[in-house]
Amino acid sequence: MNLSLTKNLHIIFRIACAMCFIGHGAFGIITKQVWCNYFAVFGIGQDMAYQLMPVVGTVDIICGILFIVYPVRAVAGWLIIWGLFTASLRPLSGEPLAEFFERAGNYGAPLVLLLLSGTAWSWFQKMEPQQLNAEEQERLELWLRIVACTLLFGHGWLNVIEKAGLLKQYASLGIGDTILMAHVIGGIEIVGALLILLKPTRYLVLAFFVWKMASEVLYPAYPFFEWVERAGSYAILFGLWLVLRSEFKFAMSK
Repeated sequence: MNLSLTKNLHIIFRIACAMCFIGHGAFGIITKQVWCNYFAVFGIGQDMAYQLMPVVGTVDIICGILFIVYPVRAVAGWLIIWGLFTASLRPLSGEPLAEFFERAGNYGAPLVLLLLSGTAWSWFQKMEPQQLNAEEQERLELWLRIVACTLLFGHGWLNVIEKAGLLKQYASLGIGDTILMAHVIGGIEIVGALLILLKPTRYLVLAFFVWKMASEVLYPAYPFFEWVERAGSYAILFGLWLVLRSEFKFAMSK
């Protein structure tokens, strides 16, 4: 993989990680009601939860800004842990397990950023893009495929089990049979997820990238912040498309 592509991917994933943090932090500042369920996992009541939400949100936003001005491995490592933790709170609070998988972009994007930054494991050193050898490129592509498969499979699963929020999205578009639509979209996403894992093509990945970018803005409440928070998902799919396109160009030049 040439250094120019690595630099472009590095910028994309830095921005995506920042957006994940800032979007998530915004919900803390807004004091999103559903967060009370996640605090309740630890026995924290609503009154205390509403006091803690802005604190959590502020820390998230600060971390997001750090990704833009001075990205270090420690913040990327923290986002992996934080992303896994917050995603796991959903099934722990009674939501479907699919919610954990659907948010794979939140913890997958910082992992990819670390892979793009070489093997110099100084946690407080600024991350810089490194030219990847063949083995490192294969590992990067594999993780992009795994994370892309996971997030698409999770979203497809939520459609199949008829998540209420998704049905409301389809209803807002004037679709009559929202359950049928959810099943169709869910089936397409699950099949697409498996194809991306096993035999990805540039056009398939690009189609799902466009789909995610467009569909995530349809949330009935706070659609802008919902769209921003899921930037890791867009980066994973777009990054995989760039890697596949680079491999295609290399094959054609031989």
